[in-house]
Amino acid sequence: MKKILVVLGHPNNDSFCGELAARYADGARKAGADVQSLRLADLKFDPILHLGYKTIQELEPDLLRAQELITWAEHLVIVYPVWWGTMPALLKGFFDRALLPGFAFKYRENSPLWDKLLKGRSARIIVTSDAPAWYNFLINGNPSQKALKRTILEFCGFKPVRVTSIGSVKALGRDKITGWLETAEELGRKLI
Repeated sequence: MKKILVVLGHPNNDSFCGELAARYADGARKAGADVQSLRLADLKFDPILHLGYKTIQELEPDLLRAQELITWAEHLVIVYPVWWGTMPALLKGFFDRALLPGFAFKYRENSPLWDKLLKGRSARIIVTSDAPAWYNFLINGNPSQKALKRTILEFCGFKPVRVTSIGSVKALGRDKITGWLETAEELGRKLI
């Protein structure tokens, strides 16, 4: 039985992203996966890394639980909207606080290289945007997706990391929204 953690990175649980996360989880459960969910809006933690990594802040119980779930999971799904070309501050703060040195990665002594401590896990990013997906790709270069995929998840050892990009969200009619929700559920059923 595959173990999947679905993280909703939107600060509003009652959002299109919230629906996408729920449908992915439903599809994965129907396929027989063991699914856990984290809705960041429900967690109690300070998203600000006050002293950088010079001094690690004590982790709140919700972040300790999140680390347990990340360690437990074989597949991580992150659903979030693009705001100002990047991820919401809450999601960025979650990564800053939870994916710590010694947990997610470890720099080697006297070396520019590091050990990826979360190897053996795959990930799926589902990202929404008011801008058309082609615009984010051609004009902006998908900065949010690149940062999450390459400099966060792959840096920590997740591989492969797949991306589903949903653009023009403000202009989607109900039938298109339904189609995307069905796509999210199908991705869950395929356990990818």
